Amino acid sequence: MGDTEKVVARYSNGQILKGYVKDFVVGSETVTVEDLETHSERNISIDELKALFFVKSFTGRGEYVEKKAFGIRKNPGRKVFVKFKDNETLVGYIDGEIPWEKGFSLAKEGNKAKGFFMVPVDSDSNNIKVFVVGSSIQDVTIMVV
Repeated sequence: MGDTEKVVARYSNGQILKGYVKDFVVGSETVTVEDLETHSERNISIDELKALFFVKSFTGRGEYVEKKAFGIRKNPGRKVFVKFKDNETLVGYIDGEIPWEKGFSLAKEGNKAKGFFMVPVDSDSNNIKVFVVGSSIQDVTIMVV
């Protein structure tokens, strides 16, 4: 698939789509995912998504319990705790500035990004990085040390 990346698109309504994405950028209004099963391309509005998980494999490891503690990985950015509206939580790192018009900054001023990338603290996780959609967040804590 060349320069495409494996993703699991998690919709706000709980629906899941596994497939491949190419050239996704933070400021995009939509993301195009090639469905893993049908090989058809689906254009998805970012507003429909909870998050876009960039994964190592589509099967993952069901028995693996992801570690959610800082200090197990070299710190690649600001420490962040994200709680989604569906109560799922993520712990990881972001690269960005604060403050932002929505309460915190995850992008350069003037950027109309609908979310941000974060890297999980657990490098053994199936997730390489996650694009978190701002509208799906219940709470965010950025730890400044």
